[in-house]
Amino acid sequence: MIYKYLIALLILLFSGTVEAQIFSDKDVEICKSKFELAVSESLSTQPIGKVIVEIGKSFIGTDYEAHAIEKEGEEQLVINLTGLDCTTFLENVLVFARCIKMGKTSFEDYQKELTFIRYRNGVIDEYPSRLHYFTDWIYDNEKKGVVKDVTKDIGGERLKLNLNFMSSHPEYYKHLKDNPDFVCAIKDQEEEINKREYYYIPQKKIADVEDKIENGDLLAFTSSVEGLDVNHVGIAIRMDDNRIHVLHAPEPGTKVQISELNLSDYVNKLEKDTGIIVLKPLEPACINN
Repeated sequence: MIYKYLIALLILLFSGTVEAQIFSDKDVEICKSKFELAVSESLSTQPIGKVIVEIGKSFIGTDYEAHAIEKEGEEQLVINLTGLDCTTFLENVLVFARCIKMGKTSFEDYQKELTFIRYRNGVIDEYPSRLHYFTDWIYDNEKKGVVKDVTKDIGGERLKLNLNFMSSHPEYYKHLKDNPDFVCAIKDQEEEINKREYYYIPQKKIADVEDKIENGDLLAFTSSVEGLDVNHVGIAIRMDDNRIHVLHAPEPGTKVQISELNLSDYVNKLEKDTGIIVLKPLEPACINN
């Protein structure tokens, strides 16, 4: 065990990012296993949607863990591959898929790509630099060429946003409750996001556009909760019934799984979900590292 921790420490030292990273030896092992899976399945030659599905399936059975990347102190890249919430599941699967497609399969490559996707402009600059609202995550990662929001193209309707949940409820967030400067920064971000144009597929219309959703597309479930944009995220996966289901980390007390219900039925049974946003993952170019 001591030997494994020394390996993890050496990786940090040689990457030159000791102060900016939190991870365990188990995270290093899991990362290595994903890249080994890619080699054994020749995933680098497959379309990125296929890679996302296969890597996503390899996480099935992983425990749901809420707030797993919320740590005390300065903002830094937190890696937790042993416990995932819906967002960290989606992010990590996308990161592994992009690394595999780019042929960048070291732990340091994975760290850099996760930073690139999780933070505004790919740069860690205190807590507000993390892309907390998923609509902001979409906007930033569209600019970076990571995804394309195709919701409008497949029949989406205008999504009216009035984001204010984080700035209105700082007591719910470890890094906001005692930091008014961060609250102000988040409020400015909310106002900027509210000016943008987003679209969604309403609950009752999901079945009508299902044939336009592909394996490995990223799904965001829009919210009826005041001040929020998205309740949940997951990955589209077409099953033996020829219907799209959801590969995701559903909620506390569960594990990463594929929904028993098809996408339309799944969303329609959830009272706080109003519909979906659909994102196409883009084939990566080696331009960000």
